[in-house]
Amino acid sequence: MHSIRPSAVAGVFYPGESQILAEDLRSMLNAANLRSNVSPVVPKAIVVPHAGYIYSGSTAALAYAHLAAHRSVIRRVVLLGPAHRVAVRGLALPGVDVFATPLGDIAVDQEAIQSISHLPQLVVSAAVHAQEHSLEVQLPFLQVVLDDFKLVPLVVGDATPAEVAQVLDALWGGPETLLVISSDLSHYLSYQTATALDQTTVQHILNLDGSLTHHQACGATPVNGLLLAARKHPLQAQLLGLCNSGDSVGDKDRVVGYASIAFTEEPRHAA
Repeated sequence: MHSIRPSAVAGVFYPGESQILAEDLRSMLNAANLRSNVSPVVPKAIVVPHAGYIYSGSTAALAYAHLAAHRSVIRRVVLLGPAHRVAVRGLALPGVDVFATPLGDIAVDQEAIQSISHLPQLVVSAAVHAQEHSLEVQLPFLQVVLDDFKLVPLVVGDATPAEVAQVLDALWGGPETLLVISSDLSHYLSYQTATALDQTTVQHILNLDGSLTHHQACGATPVNGLLLAARKHPLQAQLLGLCNSGDSVGDKDRVVGYASIAFTEEPRHAA
């Protein structure tokens, strides 16, 4: 008997009916393909937003469009997002076998989890995952752009960037492993203020400068952890898209910022 984490925000953050959801995703990905030149290199990591699809789906699609060409290569997705609902010390695993969405089930990679189970910053908490949207909204995108893959889902609470980077290092793998960091940028600032702050934040990310605050990004902790690991490995960052909710839905009084950023491994040159 499989233990399942059912979808919690289907019908709220994204369509709950599978056919409508699949059509919406195809539409966003098709639009993203028209906007960007898809890299022939498999991304090692992406940073993507996690608001409702009407707000940030088109920005997230810019990153996910880069994965479809490598759909048969990527077999494992290590997905990290910040805790919004239940506070937790460290990084929380869900303690389930499967994540369900309207598009079907995704198997949790128990072998990968076993390989990191000795790390003291990891905890198991179904409660932390139960209503958390930061991971869930990424799953339908992944289901559409990838073939068969397994998931390592981690909700990041009170943790240090070094603790996050240690987990990412342990799961780094090769081209078969994709790291997905779910984070929005600034929250509830005026359009003009948010635009300036988010541009600065993105520049920090592109420079692999992992000193972001939660004022700059709600997922600052997992992003900073990725940037710490990215300097070590090393990765190159590319901005794919930047906007805010004022651009997508029009209300510019209090906006939330969104960016899609892809990271690729620097080619190793022969000596």
